[in-house]
Amino acid sequence: MFITFEGPEGSGKSTQITLLAAFLRQQGFTVVETREPGGSDIGDQIRDVLHDVGNKKMTSAAEILLYSASRAQLVREIIQPALAEGKIVLCDRYADSTLAYQGYGRGLNLGDLANITRFATGGLQPDLTLLLDIDVERGLARRKDGGDEMNRLDLEAVAFHQRVRQGYQQLVAADPARWIQINADRPVPLVQAELQEIVFARARGGDVKPGRHQARRASTT
Repeated sequence: MFITFEGPEGSGKSTQITLLAAFLRQQGFTVVETREPGGSDIGDQIRDVLHDVGNKKMTSAAEILLYSASRAQLVREIIQPALAEGKIVLCDRYADSTLAYQGYGRGLNLGDLANITRFATGGLQPDLTLLLDIDVERGLARRKDGGDEMNRLDLEAVAFHQRVRQGYQQLVAADPARWIQINADRPVPLVQAELQEIVFARARGGDVKPGRHQARRASTT
């Protein structure tokens, strides 16, 4: 099963993936954790270029092609082999980030991005995508307060990040069967408990209705 995690900066994806992977392993599942950009030796080198705050001259076209190059390597070297062996793959960002950041954020043509992404991934799509949603300014403050290193995209204007967040909402609306949205602006254990419920049910072949978790989110905001 291929599960991806998306969300604005500071939504806590990395922390939640680590905790979720440990939980699933305790339940007897074999889990592979990976991330974008990066996840492979070649991808990590590309990640350094993409995130380097000194690369201010990078064009939007170069940016999307670098992300796609990293993704192509990750899919073929890490994700596809793991899925073929029946493992659960948890990926911190995937192709939806391209549509949210380079499409809605940068304003690149969504059709062009879809074609590039289809080529890079060979058409591989997640079985489930979890959107950890948080207010843009709240998320950026979390990163700064947590002492996280701010990369090139983190330092974009707030308006850029707001467009990205709005883009995610468009993606959820367009494919609600694949997405479940989680309120990430809560204590880590509460978010983790909800993720464990969702993913464990899916891993066991259960049917978790997105609406159930949307209703819960509404009651906590």
